[in-house]
Amino acid sequence: MRAGLAGLVGEAQFKGVGRARNVQVLALDAAQPFDFEHRMQHKISKDKQLTIGIVGFGTFGQFLAKRFVQAGHRVLATSRTPYFSEAAAIGAEYFEDADDFCEEHPDVVILASSILSTEPVLRHLPLTRLKRSTLIVDVLSVKVFPKQLLLSRLPPELDILCTHPMFGPDSGKGSWEGLNFMYEAVRVGKDPRRQQRLELFLDFWRSQGCRMVEMTCEEHDRQAASTQFVTHTVGRMLGAMDLASTDINTKGYENLLQLVNNTKNDSFELYYGLFLYNTNATDELERLEKAFDVVKKQLFGRLHDIARKQLFPAPVPNEQPPRQQANGGSSSSSSSVRSASSSSSSMSSLDSAAAAVNGAASAAVSLANCVAKGKAGAAPGAAAVGGDFTLVDKERAKGAQ
Repeated sequence: MRAGLAGLVGEAQFKGVGRARNVQVLALDAAQPFDFEHRMQHKISKDKQLTIGIVGFGTFGQFLAKRFVQAGHRVLATSRTPYFSEAAAIGAEYFEDADDFCEEHPDVVILASSILSTEPVLRHLPLTRLKRSTLIVDVLSVKVFPKQLLLSRLPPELDILCTHPMFGPDSGKGSWEGLNFMYEAVRVGKDPRRQQRLELFLDFWRSQGCRMVEMTCEEHDRQAASTQFVTHTVGRMLGAMDLASTDINTKGYENLLQLVNNTKNDSFELYYGLFLYNTNATDELERLEKAFDVVKKQLFGRLHDIARKQLFPAPVPNEQPPRQQANGGSSSSSSSVRSASSSSSSMSSLDSAAAAVNGAASAAVSLANCVAKGKAGAAPGAAAVGGDFTLVDKERAKGAQ
């Protein structure tokens, strides 16, 4: 009945007060379903929803999955180790078989395995079961290595996005506001649907408050060698020293302890991957060693200057007035005797002084060689104490004077 009225077009006569009026009926709107607005909102949100597959469901994979689920995306997961209960707790779907995982046709596949295992994981992934327009994303801490790997191993119809969230489960356990997210769209088709899917994925990170940094993979590795590899190296060096909290911690010392704790939470496999797959890491390691040598030489150089001052003190002038003759004169014989005696005494003093100076010079040279080498070998007349050197033997200093 309603449908018939809705399509009715004709004339109807209504009787009013005083006269009849002819009204032409063009259409009759039908009532919309009561949940129309809800269904439209659901359709809009559905258009913005992605099916995101995560390969490698360890700590970092679960960390990302939780945020994806909270944002309304469907999350699939697969890994070498079964994580059924962990996935269910998050709200993700876990697939033990990689073929079943790929046949779910995720829009985005994230490679969240470790750096060292990425190549074998990619080799065993049944890529032919994915949609040909799938976006492959890596989230490794190095970038040139996965970029080259994906370009060489993936079929040309698959899109590639290299990314690096510059945070993890510890530093990103709260808000992601202001945290850096680096990315490079290495290969994305010009089809509008592919471009839209890329933007939807990047919009997720924007919505979380991340600072979006578009950068090439090569530039990332150059900068990360300083910002990331050096940080991990210093943290592990301090960790090897077994630093402990004290009752008089300074703020700087507490920051160092926090660095050690953060570094310990990351596996050595991650640190080794940062070194092995970033060609800039070796250069930074050499720079770190040279900088440490410079500081050591500054310390021992200052010590060497102090030692030289004690080995070779400034001469003290003789202020004694010349002795006068009691009778106001002197005989030639007595003068000759005194002259000979003075000459003999002077020669003896010079010989003694020369011997003392030679011994002191030898000690100084030996001490300088030990300092330059940075070793705890003791020079003659100097004793090794706690890895440093005492300045000089007091008796020898007196002899030099």
